[in-house]
Amino acid sequence: MQTNLADLLTIAAAEEPHRIALSEAATGRAIHWSALEDLTDRVVAGLDRLGVVGGQRVMIAMSNRIEFVAAYLGVLRARAVAVPVNARSATGEILASIVDSGARVVIADGGTLDVVRTAVTGLTEAISSGAEGFRSALDEDPIAPVVVAVSDDPVGGVAAGEVSWQDFVAEEGQKVVGREDPEALAVLLYTSGTSGRPRGAMLSHRALLGNIEQIASVQPPMIVGQDVVLGVLPLFHVYGLNAVLGQVLKQHARLVLVNGFDAEEALDLIEDEAISVVPVAPPVIAYWMQVPSLSERLGPVRLVLSGSAPLDPALTAAFVERTGIAVHQGYGLTEAAPVVTSTLGSARTQPRTVGTALPGIELRLVDEVGREPEGEAGGQILVRGANLFSGYWHDGSDGPDAEGWFATGDVGYLDGDGDLFLVDRLKELVIVSGFNVYPSEVEDVVREIDEVVEAAVIGVPDELTGEAVVAYVKPRDDVDPAAVVDLVRERCAARLARFKQPSQVHVVDSFPHTVTGKVQKGRLRATERRRALGLLED
Repeated sequence: MQTNLADLLTIAAAEEPHRIALSEAATGRAIHWSALEDLTDRVVAGLDRLGVVGGQRVMIAMSNRIEFVAAYLGVLRARAVAVPVNARSATGEILASIVDSGARVVIADGGTLDVVRTAVTGLTEAISSGAEGFRSALDEDPIAPVVVAVSDDPVGGVAAGEVSWQDFVAEEGQKVVGREDPEALAVLLYTSGTSGRPRGAMLSHRALLGNIEQIASVQPPMIVGQDVVLGVLPLFHVYGLNAVLGQVLKQHARLVLVNGFDAEEALDLIEDEAISVVPVAPPVIAYWMQVPSLSERLGPVRLVLSGSAPLDPALTAAFVERTGIAVHQGYGLTEAAPVVTSTLGSARTQPRTVGTALPGIELRLVDEVGREPEGEAGGQILVRGANLFSGYWHDGSDGPDAEGWFATGDVGYLDGDGDLFLVDRLKELVIVSGFNVYPSEVEDVVREIDEVVEAAVIGVPDELTGEAVVAYVKPRDDVDPAAVVDLVRERCAARLARFKQPSQVHVVDSFPHTVTGKVQKGRLRATERRRALGLLED
């Protein structure tokens, strides 16, 4: 019985040492299971030389590449805690995650090094000047982390005070002996569940391995050992990290790592590498439907898996009719590590369903007073299973209740076959291309602008990204509205990752408010629906 997720790598290396585990689409590099095992042990040795001990946090700020996987598994094997972050994060987001997690080391590659360096420099200067406001979730004084630089230029790519990846993994590692406590914290993933500021969801080895086993129990299987899997989903996201990489480790499949999505390039890669399983976010399917000869170019594919956001039933039907390839959807969340349901387990094909609960996972619906809703009325979705997180960093707050149930904040209903249908979200989370955007975070950035009196952010449907961020702002009376729009776009571009930036900015004279002073965002959404129908001019 595995108690540390990295044990899956040891098994794969022992059983199929010379089989390719990972390859990179951009570089052509590849690594066998035995070589990945060795590289992971070297990461353990490197962490030991940097003084990292069990339980301490190590941030991973990299794109999809071999070093990400080795760093992730090495951190877990060293019994430290991995903190994967979005490789496209803005400096402020990286800084906030470093401070909150208390990360002792940040492993970054060429795409993130400049942002990481700026964040660490800012933290170092703040510490030396005695600035207040930099306290970790553990209420500890902040510590500037060591930066490990993964660069194709081992000399010019490393700044003073940093450690190069080549030096970091230069020494062979010793095997870590002894069993891991399955409840030990393995991964800290920043999310806020359904709304609010990002919080670190604490995923134990038990939760990660639990969901890997649950997914592996689904019939027909999502991934098998002979599969070549498209690795376009980012590894910093729980879907790519545990649902995809976790199954590749479990099944000894091959993962082709891709950075970014280009419709034509992805199809070329599928043909060239004979990719058989394609896990994607819904926008990918929308892009592919615009490509001629789609069916021929998806020739090697046996299965498309869609998750992280709802998929339009009409789009699904059109894709299946055109290609003949099954598209299976699932429902999940970071706090569930992540997969909860899959249509692979459904008794029949139905539009709009996200499938039945995975083996070992229970679902329950409750109304606003905690009772089971009558008939097929919708209710909040509660989940129970070994895959659930241990609460939010660092004190385990707001985790599963005493009976093991976690309230997801999502609303749905179950049919007689046990298929789950999503209805709505209780709160205001916006999902852009499968990534969570928290309106309050964007609103805080917009409100920093002196010329803005009030701001509100909502999500609207988008054909390509699922949802898009829309900002409403009320400027000062003496400010030109067009100038305010430019200021909002500039500030958001400087402070937020691209997917969090508003696609539209609307200037208003006033906001609709409730009697308690809250902006009535439902009325703003109604305005956007009218705009989409052409009933309202921009």
